[in-house]
Amino acid sequence: MTDPTRGTPSALDSRIAGLRDLEPADRRKAVVAAAGMDQSGAAALSGEGTLGLAVANGMIENVIGKFELPLGVAANFLVNGRDYLVPMAVEEPSVVAAASYMAKLARPGGGFTVHATPPIMRAQVQIIRVGDPWGTRAALLAHEDELIEMANSRDTVLVGLGGGCKGIEVEVFTESPIGAMVVLHLLVDVRDAMGANTVNSMAEMLAPRIEEISGGTVRLRILSNLADRRLVTASVRLAPEVLDTKSLNGSDVAQGMVEACALAIVDPYRAATHNKGIMNGIDPVVVATGNDWRAIEAGAHAYAARSGRYTSLTTWEIANDGTLVGTLEMPMALGIVGGATRTHPAAQAALDLMQITSAQQLAEVTAAVGLAQNMAALRALSTEGIQRGHMALHARNIAITAGASGPEIDRVAKAIVAAGDVSVGRAKQVLESSA
Repeated sequence: MTDPTRGTPSALDSRIAGLRDLEPADRRKAVVAAAGMDQSGAAALSGEGTLGLAVANGMIENVIGKFELPLGVAANFLVNGRDYLVPMAVEEPSVVAAASYMAKLARPGGGFTVHATPPIMRAQVQIIRVGDPWGTRAALLAHEDELIEMANSRDTVLVGLGGGCKGIEVEVFTESPIGAMVVLHLLVDVRDAMGANTVNSMAEMLAPRIEEISGGTVRLRILSNLADRRLVTASVRLAPEVLDTKSLNGSDVAQGMVEACALAIVDPYRAATHNKGIMNGIDPVVVATGNDWRAIEAGAHAYAARSGRYTSLTTWEIANDGTLVGTLEMPMALGIVGGATRTHPAAQAALDLMQITSAQQLAEVTAAVGLAQNMAALRALSTEGIQRGHMALHARNIAITAGASGPEIDRVAKAIVAAGDVSVGRAKQVLESSA
C-alpha cells in the first residue's frame, strides 16, 4: 500500500511546550489546536457523553454501562519525517510520559524510521481425513488460480481498491493427535481493514470447493493472528550525548542499554517482561483507535517465539561511530475502517488527532511508540532503575488512594516522593499532618 503523505512534513508540531503542566481541559485545547481539529473532535476526546448507551449496546452483548480508561497524548513524535500527537488509552503511570520523553530524545537524530509491509492477512482452512496429504497439497496448488478467483468474488469492493486474495500456501502436518492434516492458507491484502471478517468470509466460502479437490473434510476456517506477512520494522538512532545524565556519560548509558537487551535476547524470563514493556506503548494506541489489542498481543508474542525459543522483539546495538541503534520488528494488523474504529466516536477522534490516512501509517506510528517505550525502560534500567521514575509518577495514585482530592493530590504526591516513601501509609501521614 502506498501512502502519499509518508515522509511529507505536516503543519502539525508535536512539541507542545508545558503540556504536562496544564490542566486536562487546557491540555486538550492545546492538543486539539495543534492538530487542527474541530469542536466535535475535542468533545469526543474529552470522553464526556461521546459513547452513548445505545451505541455501546450495539457494540457488544449484555451491555450494562461503560468502562473508562484515562486518555493521554504522547507528544514529540517524529515518524518518517512527520510530526504526530499520539493518543494513548492506559491506566499505568509513566507510560505516556516515558514515550513522550524518548520521542523528544530521538528528534535530533531524525526521530523514528518505520517501514510496513503490505497488509497481508492469512486465513487457515484445516483439512482432515486425507490419506495422501502430499498428493492433496499438490492438487490444491494446481487449483490456485481457481481458488483465488473464487475468494475474490466474495469481496469485489476490496479487489477494486487493489486488495483481495493474492495467493495460497499449503502446509502438511504428517503427525498430529488426529493423524495427517493439510492446511491451506489464503493470503489476502485487506487494505485499510484489520481484515478478520474479510479473510474469514473467504475461507468459509472456499470450504466446499476445497473438500471437493482434496477429498477430505474441512474443519477450521479462520484467520491467523500471527500476521507475519504484515510486519512493521521501526528503527531509531541516538548520538551518545543525547543520553547523558547528571552522573553518567551517554556512551556508558548506551552500552548499558545494549547489555540489558542482551539478556532479553537469550533469556525468555527476561524477554517476557522486556516485550511487555514494548506492548506498554503499543496497546494504549491500539485501544485508543478502537483496534483489537488482543490480536496485536497474540501476534507479537507468537512472532517473538517463531524460532522455537521466546526472545526479544527489539535489538539494541552500538554502531561504528558510537551511535546507539534500536530496532523493533513485529506483526501489526491494524485497521482504520470497520469495527470500533468507525463505531466509537473517541476512536475516530483519535485517528483524526494523528491525521491518519491509512492502516499502514497507523501501524508505523504505533510501532514507533513501542520502540520508544522499550527505549525508556532500558534507559531507566541502565541508570537509576525502573522504580524511581515509575513510583514518582505513581505517587498521584497513592495520594488519591490515601484520600487526597483536588490540590491535595499534587501536594501529597510531591511530599511522599521527596521523602522517598511512596506508600499509602506515608500519604495518610502527610494528609493528617496538614489537617
